Amino acid sequence: MPNRKKSSTKKRVAPNVVIGRERFAKISAVEGIKPSAAMRKRVAQFDREGLSPAERRREIIKAHKKG
Repeated sequence: MPNRKKSSTKKRVAPNVVIGRERFAKISAVEGIKPSAAMRKRVAQFDREGLSPAERRREIIKAHKKG
């Protein structure tokens, strides 16, 4: 009986994982990262305005963009 080779063409793809705000805060605390007052204010504003994730990213990029 011939030896069967295992197919190496199949690669595992990591699933997309989204963590919540509370979990992110806990992970950040372990890493010693604390959100600034400006960051907390910005997140509160995003919540009030009901921005989508894409809109939030756009606003964060705009806030940190130089020039």
